[in-house]
Amino acid sequence: MSELRARGTLKDAEVAEVLALVEAAEEADGVGPLSEHAVLALRGGRTGMAISEGGGIVGYAHLDPASGEEPASGELVVHPEHRRRGHGRALLRALREEAGGPLRVWAHGDLPAAAALAESEGMTRVRVLLQMRRPAADPLPEPEVAGGVALRTFEPGRDERAWLDVNARAFADHPEQGAWTIEDLREREREEWFDPSGFFLAERDGRLVGFHWTKIHPGGVGEVYVVGVDPEAQGLGLGRALTLTGLHYLRDAGLDQLMLYVDESNTAAVRLYESLGFTRYAVDVMYSTEAS
Repeated sequence: MSELRARGTLKDAEVAEVLALVEAAEEADGVGPLSEHAVLALRGGRTGMAISEGGGIVGYAHLDPASGEEPASGELVVHPEHRRRGHGRALLRALREEAGGPLRVWAHGDLPAAAALAESEGMTRVRVLLQMRRPAADPLPEPEVAGGVALRTFEPGRDERAWLDVNARAFADHPEQGAWTIEDLREREREEWFDPSGFFLAERDGRLVGFHWTKIHPGGVGEVYVVGVDPEAQGLGLGRALTLTGLHYLRDAGLDQLMLYVDESNTAAVRLYESLGFTRYAVDVMYSTEAS
């Protein structure tokens, strides 16, 4: 008999069990079932929902409660060997009940089963996030940096506050990224993959005006983790220059593939990345309980 546990703090052994479940789902589906944000929350032992069957955890859900004008958002995963038993539906309905209002749920990989579940629960497709890739060895233009702009790398312990300020301005209309706190940043600085030598900052008149933070994944894949430009510095070509600076860094690291995520609706960014040789590789979809 299965048992759904209400949202609560997970013990260390339970965290390890869920991480193993996540790994099994990724191997079976070819895509990670949880975002980096949800995995970091899981590793930190923060609250989550779990379904147990036969004494072991077979399903897990993460919920970010509503904040300000932003509705609650969630993600869920069921172990491949325990699917088609209603666990996904039970987790989704538990997320909706816990949210107590509008809810958005990410479906990573746009898998048919996730789409069918969302549709059967009356949810609508409201956002599409593209993963784009290109071979690292393909030719790259050289970055052209505007006059009066200097590039350097991030210095932990010095640049956090200035970076958070620019990040908030650059992503004022993107709550997932723009609302980052100092702890969100420091949490990533503690990750094994963090390397300030791949975190590029653009300064003008001694003030931070843009950045490109790269990330190297196991298996020879480098990521354009996040690129941001202060709205007051738009028009200087900083987005393209910073993107190319990071891409050259990743290519010179001897990687095989370069990747990034971008909203399908951000047509200007999609065109920029296509001009740099990126093509569509995978899709993540957000479903909402609200009518689109």
